[in-house]
Amino acid sequence: MSFTGKYELQSQENFEPFMKALGLPDDQIQKGKDIKSTTEIVQNGKKFKVTTTTGAKVLTNEFTIGEETEMELPTGEKTKATVQLEGNKLITNMKGMKSITELNGDTITHTVALGDLTYKRISKRV
Repeated sequence: MSFTGKYELQSQENFEPFMKALGLPDDQIQKGKDIKSTTEIVQNGKKFKVTTTTGAKVLTNEFTIGEETEMELPTGEKTKATVQLEGNKLITNMKGMKSITELNGDTITHTVALGDLTYKRISKRV
């Protein structure tokens, strides 16, 4: 099973409260909330490159499963994280957040929990 592909956002839940909790400015939240972002994933064995484009903002993170790496958050802040692969799920713990990216066929469900606040995105392969 490969995560490789281009995915377009279909729906999301709790975008505004989650981004506010991360510290993203209100003007950026308002700009980003209605944009259908695309995410391109390139998987080569245990190496991944994930590029998310939301309007003019492009966020790229590269990592190798099981190795600590520096990741960029939507706020531009960089933090250390280690990504684990469990079956069809990429699991990351960073900066008090737990991120799970689950692949089911042509659908990716990305869930990020910060305290009792959960942000969920569903994207389909295009």
